[in-house]
Amino acid sequence: MLPRPPAFHVLVKPTGALCNLDCSYCFFLSKEMLYPGSRFRMADELLEAYLRQLIEGHTAPEVQVAWQGGEPTLMGLAFFERSIELVEKYRKPGVRVIYSLQTNGTLIDEGWARFLRRHNFLVGISIDGPQPLHDVYRVDKGNQPTFDKVLRGLRSLQEQGVEYNTLTTLHRANADHPLEVYRFLRDECHSRFLQFIPILERVPAEGQEIAAPGSSWRDRPLYRQAGDQVTDRSLRPEQYGDFLIEVFEEWVRHDVGRVYVQMFDVALANWLGEPPGLCVHAQTCGLALAIEHNGDLYSCDHFVEPGYRLGNILETPLIELVSSPQQQRFGQEKLDSLPGYCRGCEVRFACHGGCPKDRFLTTPEGEPGLNYLCAGFKRFFHHVDEPMRRMVALLRQRRAPAEIMQHYQEQDRRLAVALASAGRNDPCPCGSGKKFKQCHGRL
Repeated sequence: MLPRPPAFHVLVKPTGALCNLDCSYCFFLSKEMLYPGSRFRMADELLEAYLRQLIEGHTAPEVQVAWQGGEPTLMGLAFFERSIELVEKYRKPGVRVIYSLQTNGTLIDEGWARFLRRHNFLVGISIDGPQPLHDVYRVDKGNQPTFDKVLRGLRSLQEQGVEYNTLTTLHRANADHPLEVYRFLRDECHSRFLQFIPILERVPAEGQEIAAPGSSWRDRPLYRQAGDQVTDRSLRPEQYGDFLIEVFEEWVRHDVGRVYVQMFDVALANWLGEPPGLCVHAQTCGLALAIEHNGDLYSCDHFVEPGYRLGNILETPLIELVSSPQQQRFGQEKLDSLPGYCRGCEVRFACHGGCPKDRFLTTPEGEPGLNYLCAGFKRFFHHVDEPMRRMVALLRQRRAPAEIMQHYQEQDRRLAVALASAGRNDPCPCGSGKKFKQCHGRL
């Protein structure tokens, strides 16, 4: 018998790909094609079977019940109230159940917020920045903007004291505005845990029409992780690295210990030699799966396609599918398929090749499997090497990483003094190698 993991994570999609929005870049909209004629509503029998098997399959003291979509709130409050009843029915003594819900926020009102607060849900709100940036791609079925509805839902969560974080996708429209996006999330949304997810829509060379203005993946061919091109909506590698660097420079001066940015937490864990808590930058993967509204279990949320269907939990117990040879191969392949170019990379320990879905370039030596975002990863990880080492040193001295802000404040003070006395033709004190007049002297 294959070893069974003590814990695993499943994203539950009770409405499948069904959503009340029509976000242009959302590849998951096309997954409706996997289930023609479906009502896209998880039945009570399946809900009970899933929650029972999820809880029985864990030997760890915590179980996560994570709802996603599509848009899960389309199921209505009664469905989620029923899920709470079932969890309590099957929960083992001493086991803590953690609830989370990822939502576009447009249907959240006072009633929803009260329910979520009562059961200590962690709610992820999808918002792409201030209104002009958010509304470029996040539109409803009538191609109308959604920003005001999302913000109204967020305010309901805040008024009821619901714990929430923000999930922001990075794409062509917002990735050139890192400080505007970060400061909006921090100061206007009051988010204290931020996720930034790069948008990469893989297409064959002839597939660019999918990214035409006003288009989306709905009613398009089934999206698969195939193709060596990306749409014009997609993030560029260097753009991703520059976005993270600018946000990091703001964060490391003002917000360490107060605002948590997932990518920075993951990097710090890898510098510290601890598990990163995110499969993207772990050596292997395979313990973050997705289950559809009909009970079909897939290897990963990004691989909901026929070749990665593990089975159905009404036919084969969930834990057997999670620990199956097929799923173990899927997780191990993340490491085994890593190109030699990556194996010898000086930041491999922080990157681990990124997500397999994005490994569709070839290395300079012509070996397949290089991550499309490699240049951005390298740019970011090299940039943060020194501050990460400082924070690791602080942690090992049992001191708070937030102390690093004092170092940066002193560094900035010294630079300001040096800039004030620099001549136009002097080397710029910032260390760029340029003359002052061509660098900080232009400001």
